[in-house]
Amino acid sequence: MKAYITKHALTVGILDVEAEPFQSSPGTPIMVTWSYRGGWCKGAAHGEGKQWHRTKEEAVARAEQMRLAKIVSLKKSTKKLESLNFA
Repeated sequence: MKAYITKHALTVGILDVEAEPFQSSPGTPIMVTWSYRGGWCKGAAHGEGKQWHRTKEEAVARAEQMRLAKIVSLKKSTKKLESLNFA
């Protein structure tokens, strides 16, 4: 199946992969696995709608959420660093 991986979207972008669905036991969320680097490595993403998506549009929307959350986090960190006083 085609899957769009957003697990590391802020560092490597959205991955477009041919993945295999996997469910460890009934009632658990479906995860996907895929091979890369000529089959030498295997990737895994958990939680449909969080780390992987069935459509490009869903993946782009999630990556945008991640981007905005990261900006908020960085602004908070910057504010904390600016308020430090070592005197």
